[in-house]
Amino acid sequence: MVNPVQLKDEGNKHFQAGEIDQAIECYTKAIKACKDKKAQAVIYRNRSACFLKKVSIDVDASDIKALYRRCQALEKLGKLDMAFKDVQRCATLEPKNKTFLETLRRLGAEIQQKLKTTFSTDSRVQNMFDILLSEEEDKEKKEKAANNLIVLAREDAGSERIFQNNGIALLMQLIETGKVEMILAAIRTLSGMCTGHRARVSDGGRLCSIMGMDNEEIALATCNLFQCVYESLSGADSRIYGKEEALVLDSSKDLKTILLALLEMIGSKNVSGYGRDQALNLLTKNVPRKNKKDSDHSKSLFTIDNGLRKILKVCGQVPDLPDQLAMTDNTQLIASVLLNKLYDDLRCDPERDNYRDICDEYIKSKFDPNDMDRNIHAINALSGLLQGPFDVGNILVGRQGVMEMMVALCASEREVDQLVAIEAIIHGSTKMSRASFIISNGVSLLKDIYKKTKNEKIKIRALVGLCKLGSAGGDDYSMRQFAEGSTEKLAKQCRKWLCNPSLDVRTRKWAIEGLAYLTSDADVKDDFVEDEPAMRAMFELAKSRDKTILYAVACTLVNCTNSYDKKEIIPEMVQLAKFSKQHVPEQHPKDKKDFIQRRVKRLLKAGVISALAVMVKADSSILTDQTKEMLARVFLALAEDPVDRGTIVAQGGGKALIPLAIEGTDLGKIKASHALAKIAAISKPEIAFPGERVYEVIRPLVSLLNTERDGLQNFEALRGLTNLAAMNEKLRVKILKEKALPEIENYMFEEHDQIRQAATECMCNLVCSKEVQDRYLEDGNDKLKLLVLLCSEDDEDLQIAAAGALAMLTAAQKKLSVKMTKWLEILQRLCLHDNPQVQHRGLVMVFNMLDADEELAKKLIESELLEILTYVAKKEDNPKIQAGIDAARACLSKAMDLGLIKPFKQ
Repeated sequence: MVNPVQLKDEGNKHFQAGEIDQAIECYTKAIKACKDKKAQAVIYRNRSACFLKKVSIDVDASDIKALYRRCQALEKLGKLDMAFKDVQRCATLEPKNKTFLETLRRLGAEIQQKLKTTFSTDSRVQNMFDILLSEEEDKEKKEKAANNLIVLAREDAGSERIFQNNGIALLMQLIETGKVEMILAAIRTLSGMCTGHRARVSDGGRLCSIMGMDNEEIALATCNLFQCVYESLSGADSRIYGKEEALVLDSSKDLKTILLALLEMIGSKNVSGYGRDQALNLLTKNVPRKNKKDSDHSKSLFTIDNGLRKILKVCGQVPDLPDQLAMTDNTQLIASVLLNKLYDDLRCDPERDNYRDICDEYIKSKFDPNDMDRNIHAINALSGLLQGPFDVGNILVGRQGVMEMMVALCASEREVDQLVAIEAIIHGSTKMSRASFIISNGVSLLKDIYKKTKNEKIKIRALVGLCKLGSAGGDDYSMRQFAEGSTEKLAKQCRKWLCNPSLDVRTRKWAIEGLAYLTSDADVKDDFVEDEPAMRAMFELAKSRDKTILYAVACTLVNCTNSYDKKEIIPEMVQLAKFSKQHVPEQHPKDKKDFIQRRVKRLLKAGVISALAVMVKADSSILTDQTKEMLARVFLALAEDPVDRGTIVAQGGGKALIPLAIEGTDLGKIKASHALAKIAAISKPEIAFPGERVYEVIRPLVSLLNTERDGLQNFEALRGLTNLAAMNEKLRVKILKEKALPEIENYMFEEHDQIRQAATECMCNLVCSKEVQDRYLEDGNDKLKLLVLLCSEDDEDLQIAAAGALAMLTAAQKKLSVKMTKWLEILQRLCLHDNPQVQHRGLVMVFNMLDADEELAKKLIESELLEILTYVAKKEDNPKIQAGIDAARACLSKAMDLGLIKPFKQ
């Protein structure tokens, strides 16, 4: 296979060497081999630059054809002034040539318009910079100028004028003023200039120093600028801006330079906590593959080789010690997330072994019997791994002496040692084997610390350690680690801390961590949901700036709603396990359905939906795919009862579910899609998903229409789509574009009655669409016949849906009315049906057939249908069956209009 990227790169090299013919040959081959339209566009531009170069080399002043060809090429490339000069020479040589004169006139007008626009834009740009750099102008005027400059930079022409008018230097002057509002204006303007353009700002080091400033807003704005530059260089931004240069050269070196600059930032003492967070965020977003099917994960390997130790250094920082890196509350968690994403991006065991070896070597190098600060740095780095790639962390925890070091640090007299060691024990006891070790070696130590220490930070962490160890058995009632009532006492203390506003957010966060472990016990769950102040306190903390709390809140809610995966207990397997003396998990009495429902109601009353809606909006580096999955599980549990779905919609739950259904783990997306289906099935779509958001709901619902999903998911997705298809044609078209129609047709013949009915009802709404009607009109298909057969089923709801679809099809397409003559016997049965709704739909079909074709109408009137129509039409008016009576009378009136029957004269 010919590699188009390699051919493009070869073409670039030939162009730079002045070998134009060879470059054209490479680009032509690359165009033929390339399937990606965006990449093709770049190669076409490169080849155009070659042709222009070739023409400019070969053209003779007296060769009019060559001159005019060059004029056309220059015009296509936007170089109007040069094109004008060439056609001017052509017109001088052949003054009567109409083509030359028309081109000359047209280009002249275009240049005048461009000059007018340019001068106008130039003066605006200069005026804005004058205002911003002036010491005398008032603040309001400067803010307006800054905003105008940002808007101008987002337009092609404005961006180019800023660049041409020495804009980069002037923007750097704004940055050097040191004033926050000026720096922000400059950075946001640069973002507009670099979006969709090969980086006009090549000084990555300068950008890093700006992003490293101790201001959250500046750090975030510079992060966005970095992202624009990175996407423009890498081609990740697939949108068309018209800003690309004529020749797009290989940018891999620039991308590596950016990666190295960011890796340097995360370990630098000159960088603020905000800047470090954004550097980590940029690496998290751009290094690991977006799609695991993509074979190229070289950026991850490069980052591991050049930056893994630096990321571990961030994880190992202990804020209470002197001379530490500046960090925010979120920094170490963001670093752990990056560690996890890098490890997940590896493709084979040798790569994973190398990752573990680097981590192992780093932590070993920090252990020093004579330097306690180095030891706690090592243990803290290990905590970071335990919160990130768990497998790596757990292997390292198992190394000889590591667990013993944690327990020994707990016994240290220094509070900082105790603090770090207790956190490491909490993160290290994820697996039962680790928990068992700590239960036997560290519980008494943690209890002793908890009782004796006066430091609230240590006290609450010791309590959380005890909470986690106490919940090591999960929801298995027979595996309680502590004595009866102990976990409830621990939870009560956690709730007390949680509701104490005098404690800082970080300390209260640990109280939620404790509850996240303890709520695996059903007694603790029930006590917690009865404590409304504690629930509200947790929801308020979930909305706070410290987003490291999200995972613990999500865990607590999953436990309280029992929305975690539960293994099905088969009685025969239980008996077999007992016989073989194997452990059999036991369900807590308070984990039965009625208790779970009561807890859900209490959570909804306390305002859980508004908290979840805020949590979903968190930064993607904190809101990991695992956390998203847990939130989706909670939403699904809350939406179980149809009565509660109105509350979920009213508090923004419908909107919050959409991103959870689009991004995250496969299981998380399915859970969120199912929750959306439950809401869409019974709610008014325009209220549940206002505005354009309603169109985003369709894809998640369609994802539930396949054989891998269970029957309930299929059924509720079909009901949701039925509701949406009833709204408008635009939504019906969207459903068809998502290729849902074949799946819906398959479900119309599912064995399960309710699924079959839901699919047929959905089709009943979709047949309003011309595209669906055309499918029924195609020759050689049995779609119409299958609908007629559904009308013969025993299920009346199914008959109503199928007959409704046929009534609408025959009304819309006269050809389908003609086809219906094959099944007159079934049609007659519909017209005599006991159910008024089925009967009405059958009679409407008869009217449509009478209206479609005179020959067909004659055939119908000659059949037994005339007698049926007369019988129904003669019935006394009755509100319950009036629709059918009116339809029968309309049929007879139509027959009289056609002259097929005459009115009865007494």
